[in-house]
Amino acid sequence: MLTRRHIRVKVMQCIYALTQSQDDSLEKQQKFLRTSIEGMYVLYLLVLSLLSEIQHKASGHLKITSKKYLSGISDEYPKKEKFINNRVLLQISNNSLLEDELKKRKLQNWYLNEEYVKLIYKEILESEHYDQYMRSNQSSYEEDRQFVLDVFREIIAPNEKIYEYFEDDKLTWVDDIPIVNTFVLKLLKKSKESHNESFFLPKLLKDQADMDFAQKLLTTTLLNNTRWEKEIEGKTPNWDKDRIADVDAILLKMAICELLNFPSIPEKVTINEFLEIAKEYSTPKSSIFINGILDKLVKEYRVEGKLKKTGRGLL
Repeated sequence: MLTRRHIRVKVMQCIYALTQSQDDSLEKQQKFLRTSIEGMYVLYLLVLSLLSEIQHKASGHLKITSKKYLSGISDEYPKKEKFINNRVLLQISNNSLLEDELKKRKLQNWYLNEEYVKLIYKEILESEHYDQYMRSNQSSYEEDRQFVLDVFREIIAPNEKIYEYFEDDKLTWVDDIPIVNTFVLKLLKKSKESHNESFFLPKLLKDQADMDFAQKLLTTTLLNNTRWEKEIEGKTPNWDKDRIADVDAILLKMAICELLNFPSIPEKVTINEFLEIAKEYSTPKSSIFINGILDKLVKEYRVEGKLKKTGRGLL
């Protein structure tokens, strides 16, 4: 679920938080990193369970209104149960693994904040996607999947109220929301009727190596901060710490750390990854600035034999 780029962003956020708080506790930052990474999975569970709650809401509404979805318009639809029988929504709402994960983490967000479920449900009922779906005489998994995709892409993911709710819940989720939403869309596109329950509960990290990478990048960058500053200063004669954006300085230090301490990651991968992060999280000219310094350093490290790379590398 989490790529190496996402992990690099998480490490950057930890270091940035440290510089802003001026708290030099490495143990705190390591804990913050683990919590931030785990929090991303919690966010995924909440987004996925929102789909489940919407299905439950529709089912309960149908029972209460005695075979009517919405008074005055529900009779227009030939199959009133079509929405609640959507195969993809049922795969999620009946997923016992999802239910176990929610119970284990005591995630009752939608039960305690039912107004958000009602808000999304109402928008779905008023949408053209719902109208077209309910009027269709077709009945296939593909149609059900496309309907859920359309609803998620155009109603749930861009909903400002949901975004604000997540932002208020955990500040670190601000950057995670687009990533999680994109992942959910990709997962829905790949879903099949034959998939078992575990399909919707992927691992947060591919393996332990990803967490080891995150911890090592954080720790090694922080413990060698003075060394990385000297490396940067050597390539910028007129370097003024106060004039370089905090994020740029952090990304440069992380990139230098990765170049010199992670032999399995090719230098091109390191440079490209940090340039992409700079484009998204820093100033418009940051990637040019960072690229110039890293280019000089790589050439120097090659001559000095400091770049000892092995294997095909990992992203």
